[in-house]
Amino acid sequence: MKITDITLDRLRLELDPPFRAAWDPEPRRRFDATIVRVHTDEGITGIGSGDLMDGFDTYKHLFVGEDPLDITRHVRAIETANFHGAHYWPLEAALWDIIGKVHGRPVAELFGNAAKKLPAYASCGELKSPEERVATALKVREAGFRAMKIRIDRNRVDEGIAAVRAVREELGADFEIMVDLNQSWRMAGDTAGATDLARTRKIIARLAELDVFWVEEPLPYCDVAGFKRLRAENPGVRIAAGEMHHSPTELLRYLEEDALDIYQMDVVLAIGMHRARTLAEVAQLKHRHFTPHSWTNGIGVLANLHVAAGVGGGPYFEFPYDPPGWTPERRDFMLADPVRVGGDGDLEVPARPGLGIELDEDAIDRWRIT
Repeated sequence: MKITDITLDRLRLELDPPFRAAWDPEPRRRFDATIVRVHTDEGITGIGSGDLMDGFDTYKHLFVGEDPLDITRHVRAIETANFHGAHYWPLEAALWDIIGKVHGRPVAELFGNAAKKLPAYASCGELKSPEERVATALKVREAGFRAMKIRIDRNRVDEGIAAVRAVREELGADFEIMVDLNQSWRMAGDTAGATDLARTRKIIARLAELDVFWVEEPLPYCDVAGFKRLRAENPGVRIAAGEMHHSPTELLRYLEEDALDIYQMDVVLAIGMHRARTLAEVAQLKHRHFTPHSWTNGIGVLANLHVAAGVGGGPYFEFPYDPPGWTPERRDFMLADPVRVGGDGDLEVPARPGLGIELDEDAIDRWRIT
């Protein structure tokens, strides 16, 4: 089998009303997605998405003519291209989609088959008042979720903690709450400094009183010593990070220094499926968790799900969901059917071979950027 071509469909969904992502200074008035298709001489096509794949045409020749099943070779080639360009991990996802289709099995089975489904948590994306966040939390629980993540802005800490407190009081002790401080990385052009260690320690101490399940990305990635201190000082609160960390060797350093409770590498934005699997298994050998970031689209959600289910990730899987601003219909506008959780709050691995992706070609034609 040979790769005959790699094509990209660049899509743009206009967002009206805009989505006000907590980590982005500007409201999002459009949602861009790039669909990667790897074509083969045997008629099997692999599909991936996640990173926007800017500049990939420069590197396409590194893969065309090669056997798509030579995944280790391709991962290494993608890493060399990433050094000079963007982060081309959607290509790896499309290659795994082909491998699964060739063998007639879901990719999660090839990654270990530890779980057929994972408990999902509703990952909220916008900043909302305590009253608004409680209203959303009730919808989240009604949809089947048993956990949700709330964002707290560094400039509105009191309001954010009040939202966490309101949800805890309304939904009770059996409903798990995660908190994301969004301090580890910045959107392009956002030059504001991160909250310092002293203030972050106070924030986490307040959140510990509300029995939060974890606190995510409380410090910049460079502050490994700070992460370790937060873990040591707050034994009842798990510390999570790593979603956009692009260096496997730096993540190994985190593991060696035992800096985190939960590792969150995104397989289509950060380090790829193959490397995430390796690091996830190392984390589990150290009695730590792997719960990947999944804020792209339904294809990215599925790629992360297959790795997490394959290795037995958890204890929860991230499911971007914050109605009405962010819904499966918006997130998965390129799919024939949006990815959804079941009524029990679990997200099932698709039974179809590969990643289980079914595109809506009419939607792709409608939203393609020409």
